[in-house]
Amino acid sequence: MKKLFLLIWRMSKVDLSLLWFALRHEARPGWLLPATGALLLYALAPFNLAIPMLGAVDDFVLVPLALHTLLKLLPMPIAEGFARTRGARRRFA
Repeated sequence: MKKLFLLIWRMSKVDLSLLWFALRHEARPGWLLPATGALLLYALAPFNLAIPMLGAVDDFVLVPLALHTLLKLLPMPIAEGFARTRGARRRFA
C-alpha cells in the first residue's frame, strides 16, 4: 500500500507541475480552467469531512488519477513544451 501511495505522489508531483505550466501557457484550451476548478471543488467537497475514510481514499487515489486523466487530454504542443522546459531544467540545474 505504501508503494502505491508513493507512486501516486510522484505522478501527482509531475502532474501538478504540468498543470501549472498548462494554466500559464498562451495556447491552453478553454476547458482547462473550468475543469481544474471543478476538480479542486471536488477535492475540497464537504463529504470528505463527514466520512473520513471515504475522504482519504478520494483525496489520495481518485483526485490524482482524475488529474492525470485530465492532463492526458492536453494538446501536444503544451505537453511537448513542458517536456522541453523540464528537460532543460534538469540538465542545467
